[in-house]
Amino acid sequence: MNYINRRQFLQYSSLAISTSILTSCATPDNSNSTAKNNKNLDKVTYGTNWYAQAEHGGFYQAIATGIYEDYGLDVTIKMGNAQVNGTQLLVGGAIDFYMGSSIEAINSVQTGIPTITIAAIFQKDPQVLIAHPGTGNDSLEQLKGKPILISSLADKGYWQFLKAKFGYTDDQKRPYNFSVAPFLLDKNSIQQGYLTSEPFTIQKKGGFEPVVMLLADAGYKPYATTIETTTKMVEENPDLVQRFVDASIKGWYSYLENPEPANQLIKKDNPEMTDELLAYSLEKMKEYGIITSGDAVTKGIGAMTDERWKSFFDTVVEAGAIKPDTNYKEAFTLQFIN
Repeated sequence: MNYINRRQFLQYSSLAISTSILTSCATPDNSNSTAKNNKNLDKVTYGTNWYAQAEHGGFYQAIATGIYEDYGLDVTIKMGNAQVNGTQLLVGGAIDFYMGSSIEAINSVQTGIPTITIAAIFQKDPQVLIAHPGTGNDSLEQLKGKPILISSLADKGYWQFLKAKFGYTDDQKRPYNFSVAPFLLDKNSIQQGYLTSEPFTIQKKGGFEPVVMLLADAGYKPYATTIETTTKMVEENPDLVQRFVDASIKGWYSYLENPEPANQLIKKDNPEMTDELLAYSLEKMKEYGIITSGDAVTKGIGAMTDERWKSFFDTVVEAGAIKPDTNYKEAFTLQFIN
């Protein structure tokens, strides 16, 4: 699977998964742990939503610089892919923590899955729509009625928001095959993407800078790159949860200052990753305030608030993506952050 299709599969993935996939994903092949074999360290596994990349940098940094060890943790990062359902692995005990998002967390509450979000690394979801420059497609409002290449999985999340807020209709949808080639061939085309990935690929292959519209800046504001665990873990081992959250947040501050230690591990886990893309991704995360905007400015990286969860819940209920009687408060706890 190539790099650019990662989020759209995972972010809106179904909660259903076969036993055979669950078993195969629980194997240690896609993992990285550099902690010493010390019986005094608590072993923890964190499942990410894709192959190693800059968007996972703080977690890798906490391994590379020994931060997790300082907090008494031997952490293994288990990389995700298009076949992995992290929620299922979490509930099944194959991993201890998982990289999720607000929409996944609320969906879990709606379907009765006992998981809970304990920190939010990304204050903004990097989901974007992308258009060619000079074609009159410079804002989300201008895209109404025009064909857009999107994945069918978008129906579970942001597409419903775009329909409710901007009047988009389902007949605008065109199938997106997770390649920028159709986009490059047609200057009037519009496609979905991820702030830190597809624009880079388009610039490299097309030789121009596309118009990038961040949905978070238009009101679609789920938390992303969250840390989820089970309600059982929170109830039975809050000290371990607190240490993992604190060390991970410290790792993110370190990564923003000097990403090199983590980048070495990222490239080791994911040989397809390049220094150029790592630098681009980090630059865009900083430029758009993906990590250190909003409540994180005053409450620190990882911050969440009830008001923000309520606002997003109201947004997805209005869009018809979540049932209004879902208790969104069960999707998160503020016990370990802020």
